[in-house]
Amino acid sequence: MKVGLVDVDSHNFPNLCLMKLSAYHKAQGDTVEWWRPAGWYDVVYKSRVFTDTYSKDNIYIANAGEVIKGGTGYGPGPDLPDVVEHQYPDYSLYPQFADTAYGFLTRGCPRACSFCIVSGKEGRRSRHVADLSEFWDGQKEIKLLDANLLACQDHEKLLVQLADSRAMVDICQGLDIRLTTPDNVALLNKVRTKAVHFAWDDPNTDLTPYFRRFVELTNIKSDRRRRVYVLTNFGSTHEQDLYRVDTLRGLGYDPYVMVYERPTAPKITRQLQRWVNNKRIFHTVDRFDDYIHSNVKKEV
Repeated sequence: MKVGLVDVDSHNFPNLCLMKLSAYHKAQGDTVEWWRPAGWYDVVYKSRVFTDTYSKDNIYIANAGEVIKGGTGYGPGPDLPDVVEHQYPDYSLYPQFADTAYGFLTRGCPRACSFCIVSGKEGRRSRHVADLSEFWDGQKEIKLLDANLLACQDHEKLLVQLADSRAMVDICQGLDIRLTTPDNVALLNKVRTKAVHFAWDDPNTDLTPYFRRFVELTNIKSDRRRRVYVLTNFGSTHEQDLYRVDTLRGLGYDPYVMVYERPTAPKITRQLQRWVNNKRIFHTVDRFDDYIHSNVKKEV
């Protein structure tokens, strides 16, 4: 067979699904390449992670016997067959990321946040689905894509695997601050990380005791290495957004503003995002009001 692959979102971040499909088909003796309009393909896989808001699918394919679309950007759909899901990814598709391994140790999340698709797609329980060796083979860096690693009952064993790798680990989606304990933070202290990520999404939930406790337990002393995603434009007021930002800074964390559906966000939310996420400004201008007053003529 001749197999074509389409990364609808672009090639700026490796598409794990396509890497596994490529590895599976190559193991069957099939020819695999990035799809091109010329020639003929027995099957073409189109994978899309993001929705229309961030990623448009304007790619029309007429030179294939079958076109298979998948990924959360297309909505709910079947998972990869187990024989494909547990393939070691074909990292040769993205040579620019050759020193990094990508994968999931767990799937699912018990939180069921209304802005997130994970619980509906993967289930309301974080479960162990793979060991690190399934997608890591000595790369210098590991990008872990798990939605809620600490909610998995096997998370301490998985943290040991990450620590033993001695690779630089980036838990991209963040950790659940409510599930940190002295025991798992002690294990997390052994994992090599440039930074650890958390999230404070719900403005009506007070997470300050958990953030304060983590500071006491962690060996990460720099506030710029303790980062927290702050969700805005999703049922919160500007005052609630600013409160979370200011509180996190006061507790010794580096906030990062995430704007839900940015095109619909009010001007002041976009201004808040610019102030917080431009770290050169954020670490020199202490108050949002001062930032606004000094940039009033520059804002769009």
